[in-house]
Amino acid sequence: MSEEAGRWRQIGERLRQAREYLELKQEEAADAVGVSRSALSQIENGRRKVDAVELSKFAQIYGQSIEALTGVANVPPLPESVQALARAATELSPDDRDELLRFAEFLQTRQPRSPSRG
Repeated sequence: MSEEAGRWRQIGERLRQAREYLELKQEEAADAVGVSRSALSQIENGRRKVDAVELSKFAQIYGQSIEALTGVANVPPLPESVQALARAATELSPDDRDELLRFAEFLQTRQPRSPSRG
């Protein structure tokens, strides 16, 4: 496999992981980006290159930077509790997600908690 083919495969893998993390089906993500489901499958498998406009849409939909999706920026892994919260939040209505965000912002403004309670 050429170096370029390996790079496209890695980008496709990152896109697949981001989609699965949000628990989106291929069809849902493909519709949001404006490609066919089969094209998304080819992208995720590294058999089709993703263009700049598509990559920008993926970044917006998946809530990640283009740098993170392409591997230019190394994004540290999120704690499992944060991942679980994000997965649960995907099931909420937009209004409930907004309320959850406001609550999280409220918690951030409180006095720091001791490490033993964190």
